[in-house]
Amino acid sequence: MGSMRRYLRFVKPYWKEICLTMAIGILKFGIPLLLPLLLKYVVDHLLLSSMAAHEKLQKLAWVIGGAFLLFTVVRIPVEYYRQYFAQWTASKILFDIRNRLFDHIQRLSLKFYQNQKVGQIISRVINDVEQTKEFVVTGMMNIWLDLSTLLIAVSMMIWIDPFMTAVSLAIFPLYAVSVKYFFQNMRRYTKERSQALAELQGHLHERIQGISVIRAFHLEREEQEQFEKRNAYYLDKALLQTRWIAKTFAAINTITDLAPIIVIGTSAYLVIEHKLTIGALTAFYGYMGLIYNPIRRLVNSSTTLTQAFASMDRVFEFMDETYDIFDLPQAREIPAVKGKIEFENVRFRYHDDQDWILDGVNFSVAAGQTVALVGPSGGGKSSIISLIPRFYDVIEGQVKIDGIDVKDFTMRSLRSHIGMVLQENILFSGSVEENIRMGKVTATKEEIIEAAKAANAHEFIMELPDGYETEIGERGVKLSGGQKQRIALARVFLKDPEILILDEATSALDLQSEHLVQESLNRLAKNRTTIVVAHRLSTITHADQILVIEHGRVAEQGIHEELLRKNGLYADLFNVQNLDGTVNDPQTANRDSHHLMEGKHA
Repeated sequence: MGSMRRYLRFVKPYWKEICLTMAIGILKFGIPLLLPLLLKYVVDHLLLSSMAAHEKLQKLAWVIGGAFLLFTVVRIPVEYYRQYFAQWTASKILFDIRNRLFDHIQRLSLKFYQNQKVGQIISRVINDVEQTKEFVVTGMMNIWLDLSTLLIAVSMMIWIDPFMTAVSLAIFPLYAVSVKYFFQNMRRYTKERSQALAELQGHLHERIQGISVIRAFHLEREEQEQFEKRNAYYLDKALLQTRWIAKTFAAINTITDLAPIIVIGTSAYLVIEHKLTIGALTAFYGYMGLIYNPIRRLVNSSTTLTQAFASMDRVFEFMDETYDIFDLPQAREIPAVKGKIEFENVRFRYHDDQDWILDGVNFSVAAGQTVALVGPSGGGKSSIISLIPRFYDVIEGQVKIDGIDVKDFTMRSLRSHIGMVLQENILFSGSVEENIRMGKVTATKEEIIEAAKAANAHEFIMELPDGYETEIGERGVKLSGGQKQRIALARVFLKDPEILILDEATSALDLQSEHLVQESLNRLAKNRTTIVVAHRLSTITHADQILVIEHGRVAEQGIHEELLRKNGLYADLFNVQNLDGTVNDPQTANRDSHHLMEGKHA
C-alpha cells in the first residue's frame, strides 16, 4: 500500500474535480435505482388495482412520461459530464506523473543507463503509467460510486422488505473470501507479466536500432529465434495471469448467479403465502440486477486494480532509482570561467568491484591551451573527459576549473561553459534548425545561420529540400556522417563555450568530410581551452601539451618533439601509424594535417 499512498500525492491537487465527478456519478447511478420502484408501482397500484382502465392508462402515461424526461433531459448530460470529468482528471494525473518521470530520467547518471535497456525505461514511463490510470477511474471513482449505488439500493430494499433484503445479501461473505484469495496471486503474476513485456520491448527497441548490423551479418533467422524466445516467455506470463483472471471471473460469476435463484425461490414462496406482493417480488428481482451488477463491477475492479497496483509498484521502483550525480548544497552558479583545468590525484572506476580506470591522474591545462590525450584503447582517455562536465564523479581526488572543484558548480552552470564534439554526435528527429538551436535555445535565425557558416554547414543545408526546415529523421538518418558532424559543430559554435572537448571528432569521416570538419574545429578552438582525444596522432602534433594515458595513469607528458626524443610509448605509437613513410617526422606531419593549434594561432 506504500505505492498507493505515494500515488495519492499526485491525486491530491485534483480532489475537487474528483469530488465533483463522484457527485455527478451518484446521480448517474442513482437514477436507474428508481426503475424497480417504478415497476412495483405499475404492478401493484396500476395493473392489479381495481380502478377503471382509462384511469390506469392516464396514470401510466404520466409515470412513463416523467420517467422518459428523467432519463433524457437529466440523465444524458449527467452521463456526459461524469465520463468527461473522470477521464480529464485521470489524464491530468498521468500527465503530472510522466512529467515527474521525465525529470527523473534526466537526473539519472550515465552509470544507470549503462545497465538498463531503453525499451524497458520507455515501458515504465508509457505502459505502466497508463495502467495506473485505472486506480483513479476505477479505484477512486467507480468503486465509491458502486458502493454508493449499493448502499442506496439496499436502503430501498430494506424499505420494501427487510427480510428479503437479508436473503438477497446472504452470499456477500463469499465475495470477500474470493477477492482476498485471488487478489494476492494476481498482483504477483500481473507484475511478472509487466516485467516480461518491458524486457520484450527493450529487446525489440535494441534490435530495431541495430537492424543494419543484423542485415549485414545475415542474422535475421537467429534474431527471429531470439525474439520468439522472449515473446514466448511473455506469452507464458500473460497466460498465467489470464488463468487467474479466468478463475476469478468463474468464481465471482457463479456466486452472482446464485443470488437471483435464491431470491426468486424465497420471494415466490412468500407471495404464495401472501406475505409479499407481486410488485414487491418484481421490484426485488429488479434490484438484484442493480445491486449485483455493482458487486460484479467491484470484483472485476479488483482484477483491474491488481494490474494498476502492479504497474504502480514498477513506476515507483523506477522513481526510487537514486541519483549518483547531483548538485551539492554549497554548489553555486558561476557566470563565466577562464578555462584552467586541473586534475589532482584523481582515481575513478565505474563499479566498486572493478579495478581503477584512473589511478592517480595529475595534470594541469592553462586557460586557452590545447591538450591532446593519446594512448592505447582502454587506457582511460574517455573517462578523463567524462569527469570534467560531471557525467561521472571522481572517487578520490579533485577535478578543478579555475581552481574551483567542479562539484562546487551547479551542474547547469558547469555544463553551460563546456562544449563537446564526439565521434558520433546525437541528432534528434526534427528540423536542422531545431537541432542547431539546442546549443542556445534563445538564438535568433541569424545566429543559427552564422553558427552553421562557421561550421562549414550552411552550404549543404541550403541544398537540402527545405533548407534549415528540413526534417532529418531519427538520429539524423537522412544525413551523411560528415553532415551530422558539422551540424553538431554548429550547435557548439552557437553555444560558444569557454572549454571545448573533442573526442575522436573526425576519426569516422572520409577525407573530404574530415577536411571540412577539421577546418571548423580549428576555427572553433580559437581562444578556448581545448582537450582533444585522438588516435590519429598526426592531427595533434602542435598541441600545447600531449598526455599519453596508459593503464589509468599519465605515462608521458610533453610536446610532440619532446615525446619523440624520449623514444617511449608516444614515439612507438607515432611510428606505428606512419610505417608507410608518408608521415615520418613532425615537419611532414605538420604540412599534411590541419591542426588545432594552427587554427588557434591563425
